[in-house]
Amino acid sequence: MNQTQGAPSAVPEDDMTGLNFFVAGIMQGSHAGATLHCQTYRTRLGALLPQYFRACNVYDPHAEHAGSLEYDDATGRAVFLHHNQMCRDVDVLVAFVPEASMGTAIEMWEAFRHDRVVIAISPLAHNWTVRFCSHVCYADFTAFEQALRSGELQRKIRRWRS
Repeated sequence: MNQTQGAPSAVPEDDMTGLNFFVAGIMQGSHAGATLHCQTYRTRLGALLPQYFRACNVYDPHAEHAGSLEYDDATGRAVFLHHNQMCRDVDVLVAFVPEASMGTAIEMWEAFRHDRVVIAISPLAHNWTVRFCSHVCYADFTAFEQALRSGELQRKIRRWRS
């Protein structure tokens, strides 16, 4: 995982220090061709999380595999399976799901079924994967950021991890 050092955290340096985050989210979605959705949400999350979680590690699959659309089948399969395995081992998975995403659904499922904290940023509150495989769903980045600023999300993560 990429280590990202953040500014002083809004929470005490304790069980919330050094958390491992996995940034899940839509990449290809329903595109039939080799096309990606906008990935700027990843940069935004990568910059935001360290502000509230001291010495956290933020793993961004797209940053590590920016050329993945050109991977051969063997490489693509290995990366896909490795990322799914990683979702079982992280502390927190943050999923950006503005529309249905099969890959993100699998990542959420793997994290959830292995008792990892799953946070969704999605307007799809009635989608069963979002609804049943996440601990909390924020409708958009504004709501997510407000939960971070207020300390609400940190308190929830602490409770879910205990």
